[in-house]
Amino acid sequence: MARTLLAGMTATLLAAGPGSSAWAQEQSQPAAGQTQPQATQPAPAMPPVSLGTAKYNYSNGPKVFPNLIKAYEPISIEHQDLTNSPRVEQLIHDGKLQLSLQDAVELALENNLDIIVQRYTPWFADLGILKAKTGQAPGGISGAAFGGSTANLPFLNFDPEVIVNTSIDSRSTPINNPFLAGTGTQNGSSLIGLRSHSTVFNAQFSQGFTSGTVFNASWNNSRNTSSPTANFFNPSIQSSLSLGFTQQLLNGFGFSVNRRNLVIAKNNRKIADFAVAQQAITSITNTINAYWELVYARENVKVQEQAVTVSEKLFNDNKKQLEIGTMAPLDVTRAESELATDRQLLIAARTAQLQNEQILKNDISKDPLAPNFVDVEIIPTDYPTNPAAIEAPSFEDAIKEAFAKRPELQEEALNLINADIDVRATAKALLPTLALSGSFTSSGLAGNSVSTGTPVITAGNTGVPIVDANGNPISVNGVPIFEPIFSAPVVGTNQQGFTTAQNQIFHGRFPDFLIGLNLQLPLRNRSAQADNQRAVLTQRQLEAQAQALKNAALLDVRNTYIALTQDRARVESAAKARQLQQQTFDAEQKKYQLGASTVYQVILTQRDLITAQGTELRALADLVEAKASYERALGRTLEVNHVTVADATTGNVERETLIPGTLNGQVVGTDKIFFHSGGQR
Repeated sequence: MARTLLAGMTATLLAAGPGSSAWAQEQSQPAAGQTQPQATQPAPAMPPVSLGTAKYNYSNGPKVFPNLIKAYEPISIEHQDLTNSPRVEQLIHDGKLQLSLQDAVELALENNLDIIVQRYTPWFADLGILKAKTGQAPGGISGAAFGGSTANLPFLNFDPEVIVNTSIDSRSTPINNPFLAGTGTQNGSSLIGLRSHSTVFNAQFSQGFTSGTVFNASWNNSRNTSSPTANFFNPSIQSSLSLGFTQQLLNGFGFSVNRRNLVIAKNNRKIADFAVAQQAITSITNTINAYWELVYARENVKVQEQAVTVSEKLFNDNKKQLEIGTMAPLDVTRAESELATDRQLLIAARTAQLQNEQILKNDISKDPLAPNFVDVEIIPTDYPTNPAAIEAPSFEDAIKEAFAKRPELQEEALNLINADIDVRATAKALLPTLALSGSFTSSGLAGNSVSTGTPVITAGNTGVPIVDANGNPISVNGVPIFEPIFSAPVVGTNQQGFTTAQNQIFHGRFPDFLIGLNLQLPLRNRSAQADNQRAVLTQRQLEAQAQALKNAALLDVRNTYIALTQDRARVESAAKARQLQQQTFDAEQKKYQLGASTVYQVILTQRDLITAQGTELRALADLVEAKASYERALGRTLEVNHVTVADATTGNVERETLIPGTLNGQVVGTDKIFFHSGGQR
């Protein structure tokens, strides 16, 4: 009677067991004869989640007007917040993190450090644009094959430059030749120096233009005094105003060749967006896979716990039967061995759960060791189901979509454009350098000069004697005749200065016109030839890389499509096997109730049902992961998960989205920045 009562209780417990654990069965299609549930209303469209690449724009320097010193101050950059986003705390309740798949994706976008690190790439590219606006090479970024053109062309500084030079020089110079300098010794013994004082103020302006033109202007002024002096003016003011230009006619001529670095920098900015998109696709796919692996691991723990429960029941029942002498000791040993094996599988399942939970924590947090997060248990709220068909109508359509959307292919297309720019620029650099230059200079001179009166005879009987044809002095009444010496009395000082010199400049009183050609003709030109050949070889290499990437994308699409198709078949097969095993278990229960079976047989069919449930669970997890891989292969990951990339070329920043901390502005989808063979859009 005790044995019969124990068997009945065991069968009742086992009959109730599968219903609570077979979550995969509840998620599968209803059995024949059952009605489908009513279709629910579609959920409202979710606002897109931005990657945050346009939160800042460093492609424009600070405005210098009206604050002129802004150009000489560093640009302020805020510190990176490396603490977990507020959403993490909001989702934690009673030490558990209730997490849906969409929550996991959004937390990854907020906190995944790989995305945060990659998000700096567009900002570095912005700085490349800023630098290229000056005419210099922008510098390299991740994913870009060119940090600037390698062509050796005349450098043009597109930033206007003002050079101001001022000096004061006061000196006394010993002179060894008094006849040339107007000074000498005093009383034949003491050396007298030439004293001079000079003040200089010069200003120069220059700027280059993308046409290959350099414009320059200079305004020079100096004031000089000396003592003693034989100059007309003392002190004297010398001024000049010069306007000039230099135009490249061969090497360095043309707008396109001189804008090459700016065009490359703007293409690199698009490449940077694609690099962020690629990292986001990778991180989102990894997060999705980690989420489903955790779901599988948690449910697998339940399956293994049920397996241990069944094994324990079988072992305990066998021991009781051994005690009453109705079972051999070998059967008990076999049951105990099965129990030990199931306990090992349970330990392995719990270990896998902890490991997958930590992987997911790393994907969705900046600091997994944060005090409010480190010991939190993640409770997934979504379960894998057989997704609707997402496959493209044909393999050709899938490849076309992948070629249009995969970020690495768009990066390579832009790199090929930059390669073509460099090839044309290095071909231009093969030409000789021929520069046309011209200038106009207007000068002025003014200063203080002595004002004299009417000349008077200062000496009549001294000076140079008057002589006859033979050179003999002529005398009148015996008195030699001398040439009279006249001198003009100093009546004042005529003062003219800076204003007079500038008046002479602007009236063009002393003009100077200059025009000329300068030709530099390298006879062998090997350096330029090497640069051009390197650019062509680089272009050919990138073309091969682009084809290799296309081939890899083709293979990726094919493999993920095959995996998705096969996993759908696996799920159908596993679901069918689980349904049949459920029917077998139900039949075995009925047989037991009629006395035609034993507890042992019921337990064995229960174990087989648990195994079938685990197999279906694994197949479903593999299917949803295969779906994520297929979406990654086609470049759909961002749009499927409502993620956008900001179009930084518009100058707009991002509007507030689900990510805390982003700014207002317009956000466009990744389809707006994808590159196509016919051009860019």
